[in-house]
Amino acid sequence: MRDFAPLFYPLLLAAVSVCLLAGCQPATPPPSAPPPAKTLLQLPFTAVNGSNALARVTALCALGPRDAGTPGGERAALWLAAELQRDGLSPHMDTFTNDTPSGPLACRNVLATVPVSYFRKYETDTDCIVLLSHFDTKTGISKDFIGANDGGSSTGLLLELARVLHNMPLRQCDVLFGFLDGEECRVQYGPRDGLHGSRRLAAQLAAGKRKVRAVILLDMIGDRDLTVTLPVNGSKELTLLTLQAAETAGVRNKFALADSHVLDDHQPFLDAGFPAVDLIDFVFGSAPGLNNYWHTPADTLDKISDASLTAVGQVIVEMLRQLDAQ
Repeated sequence: MRDFAPLFYPLLLAAVSVCLLAGCQPATPPPSAPPPAKTLLQLPFTAVNGSNALARVTALCALGPRDAGTPGGERAALWLAAELQRDGLSPHMDTFTNDTPSGPLACRNVLATVPVSYFRKYETDTDCIVLLSHFDTKTGISKDFIGANDGGSSTGLLLELARVLHNMPLRQCDVLFGFLDGEECRVQYGPRDGLHGSRRLAAQLAAGKRKVRAVILLDMIGDRDLTVTLPVNGSKELTLLTLQAAETAGVRNKFALADSHVLDDHQPFLDAGFPAVDLIDFVFGSAPGLNNYWHTPADTLDKISDASLTAVGQVIVEMLRQLDAQ
């Protein structure tokens, strides 16, 4: 048998040298991935955003009355969907009919989700934060009632928040934006009158068994003399978080605790077992302590301000930051 040792050992030494030299070289980079997206954690909510929100309120009010079940209501829902699509979101219009004391009522919820940032957006177990506003106006006020504060202010702010979050999403949570129809009752609030859109969405989320970290409702938050009063019927943890966020944002003097319940679109979510809070300024009038602009023709654009929308927007952004970090 021929002895191959004289040839084998030099070849082995050369191979080991090559391997050692290769080990000193930088590893082959993995396939390229997009850089980490900026997130809301890096984002302030400024006076420019407040001005943008006010412009949205103005455009919505220019459409005229938007009572649920009317052509005006349908026109407003289509406009909301178009605005969300223009800002890069993919809105869904959920059309449904409820029986009411006045007969069948056709409603349209407009929904859009901002998913978490790139590195988690394909996960299926992501928690969800829900931001809500109703956009319908009260029937029977006047033929040109626009609900600038009641329904308008919160909707304009929510549109601006959706635009902002689409560009800088959260890292841990999806954010579902719900523009709800049929909040206003026709005769008197009850199981078949009022809160139609919120009952619908709360039932859908409950049926889907989605883990909802928080439901935050905005209502009447544009008043020039802003005093957001957090009603008793709200999750204690979210109520405390709201006050802490207002302190961090430097607007704690514009937020207070109410001593009563408020029946609003957050209630169906509480009833379904979701943590929910209602940011509402229910002192909307011609003098401190009065609410005489509410559900009257005096609920007009001159009664609201971009400064109030900025303040509430700053609080919402801070709440989202803290919720996303949990």
